[in-house]
Amino acid sequence: MDKAEYERIAERYIDAVYRAVLSCSKNKIDAEDAVQNAFYKLLKTDTRFNGDEHIRKWLIRVAMNECRSVWRSARSRGVISLDELEGEAEYLDESERDLFNEVMRLPQKYRAVIHLYYYEGYTCGEIAGILKIKESAVQTRLMRARGRLRERMKEE
Repeated sequence: MDKAEYERIAERYIDAVYRAVLSCSKNKIDAEDAVQNAFYKLLKTDTRFNGDEHIRKWLIRVAMNECRSVWRSARSRGVISLDELEGEAEYLDESERDLFNEVMRLPQKYRAVIHLYYYEGYTCGEIAGILKIKESAVQTRLMRARGRLRERMKEE
């Protein structure tokens, strides 16, 4: 991959990959590390890609795997404050901010599918490929995440 192509891909997909990984990690620093590692692996890979969408899915999958690796490491076993995420996204109104905060309180496996489905626009089948789980598992996680969000939003 030449330098111009790499820069085009990085400029086009870095924000989407970062947002996807941030939904997984809940921590800016770990998300940035995972994204950096994913783009480094892109630079070093000899994988043949079938278009830009293939590259995007590959980057998100690699970054999510990097995120899991960081999350499993000893230094990430502590509690991470949600306050670190303040100011991460600009919201038009308070209800969107409340929804984001509730999504971020979900377990990681639910946050990831919610982000990929609603914010990145992937289908359940595509999410299954990215996360390397069955499509039925994606559908179940979406259903359970929606249920939890509904309950939490009613409480407030």
